[in-house]
Amino acid sequence: MKSTTLSAGTTIDARCTKCREITNHTIIAMVDDQPAMVMCNTCQGRHKYRAPKADKPVTTTASQKKAPAKKRLSAEQRDQQEWQELNLESRSNVKIYNIDAPLKVKDVVQHPTFGLGQVTGKTGLDKATVLFEGGSKILRCGKA
Repeated sequence: MKSTTLSAGTTIDARCTKCREITNHTIIAMVDDQPAMVMCNTCQGRHKYRAPKADKPVTTTASQKKAPAKKRLSAEQRDQQEWQELNLESRSNVKIYNIDAPLKVKDVVQHPTFGLGQVTGKTGLDKATVLFEGGSKILRCGKA
């Protein structure tokens, strides 16, 4: 209940520092026309008057609109998406995989079991990580 003139003993809404929410308070002391000290009617705590914060109006502008949240992809889904982006069918410099042949990053390889893939990294001197349609595989290769 809020009256138009405030004075000591009047009940008002305020933010309680103990309860950490807006509750009814009794004014204990005034400075000019403003409450200075209040007592919470719920926890009996005494503190400086803290006006309840007004709710901010909800307005959305084009710059405030959030983009839709991206789904987190599993490792297999990321590999599948990356493989599709490579567009390996249009490549002409495809190497037939041989365990003794050296491979470099970005080489396109045709494997008898896994199919078409691209070398994405080297693991040591004699191993290469190759991205195939079914996922990444570490293959043995010749030393470069």
